[in-house]
Parts: sequence; structure tokens; C-alpha cells
Amino acid sequence: MARILVIEDDPDIVELLRFNLTTVGAHEVESAATGSEGMARLRSRAPDLVILDLMLPGLSGFDICRQMRSDPALSAVPVIMLTARGEEPDVIAGIELGADDYVRKPFSPRELVARVGAVLRRVSRTGPGPDQPTANGVLRVGSLTVDPTSHRVLRDGVELSVTHLEFRLLHHLAAHPNQVFSREQLLDRVWGRDKYVTLRSVDVYVRRLRQKVDVPGTPSLLKTVRGAGYRLEPPR
Repeated sequence: MARILVIEDDPDIVELLRFNLTTVGAHEVESAATGSEGMARLRSRAPDLVILDLMLPGLSGFDICRQMRSDPALSAVPVIMLTARGEEPDVIAGIELGADDYVRKPFSPRELVARVGAVLRRVSRTGPGPDQPTANGVLRVGSLTVDPTSHRVLRDGVELSVTHLEFRLLHHLAAHPNQVFSREQLLDRVWGRDKYVTLRSVDVYVRRLRQKVDVPGTPSLLKTVRGAGYRLEPPR
């Protein structure tokens, strides 16, 4: 059973989520009706997962996600965004800020419960993803250290703040240096059977990883191979 914080200002949606997450998903559910209340609850006790509405009084869902990903105590908490704004730019913006998944309103409660379960399963995995090597050895790529045991990424000894999915993507590419993977292959091997994201989302995750792991003024470790996909190229 996971403890889930729902940050949503519509009481009917909150009760719908509470009923389905507690009776179908067997989870513990807390709620907050405003962005400020949601941040206060997050900082007092980090939940296992956050379901976050984008359009909130005061702080928006985008603001909350941004603050979570910049806070070491909350950066690894998975986030599922609820949005009535189904346009791709809004969805991509949410993913770029660190959302693990998104659900468009109106939504199927059973689908949302399934997505919650999928995200929690991904987070609970401490080993490599599907088709990745099972060895637990630390990977070193240039100034980067990728430790699958502790799920930590360090650059020159300084720990970087990465989400679970960012870690899994980086670990997979680092475990197969110089090998090109298409976006479809990365979805299968990193997201696995629990994937709900689109091919475009892979591009967003790669872009976010570049911003975190690359050293300014040096070539990017994550290379785009036009028409083929991505590879991790260790520095020479």
C-alpha cells in the first residue's frame, strides 16, 4: 500500500480518486485543495506518489512540480499530472519539469489506478530495467558515476538530482556505451510493459538528462543519431 497525496481543487474529483485508490488500489489517500496547502503537506511528510492538478488556486501544478524537483527531499517523489489542457505543449512542459506521467480530464478511474500502479512499480525497482545487464557494478562514464545499488548519479563526486525514470534511462545507455537505441527500443527497455508515454516523451527525457549530466563547454555524452535514435558516447 502506498501513501498518495492528491492536490486537486475539485472536491468531486478528489472523492472519485479517493474511492478508487482506496478500494481498488488499496492505497492511503490524503488531499490538498490549493497549491500552497499541497506544498506544505509535501514538506511536512513526503508521500510515495503525488497526483497533481495543473490548474490550482495560487501555486499551479507546474510551480509545484518545479519546486519538488529542485528540493532534494522531494525530487524523487513520482508525480502524475492531471490536466484538462490536452495540448501537446502543456503535456511536454509537464514532463520537462519532471512529471512521471500525465492523465487528461475527463479520465477513466480504472485507467488512473492502473497508471498509479505502473509508476509505483517502476519506482520500486532497484535493479536495471528490462533487457539490461543484471550485474550490480557501478558504471563510470567520464566524470559520471552511475550506481544502480543506491540509484545515485554523481558528476565529479557531486550527486545529481535525477528522477527514477531519468536514472533508468541513463543507466541503460551507460551500460551499453556507443550502442544506438531507437525511441521504440528505449520505451521497451526502460519503460517496459508499464509504459504509457509517447515516443516524443523519450526526446524530452533525453533533453532533461543532457541538462543534468553534461559538463558546460564540453561535448554532450548523449548523442542524437539522426533517423536512428540515441547513444551514450564516453569522452575520448
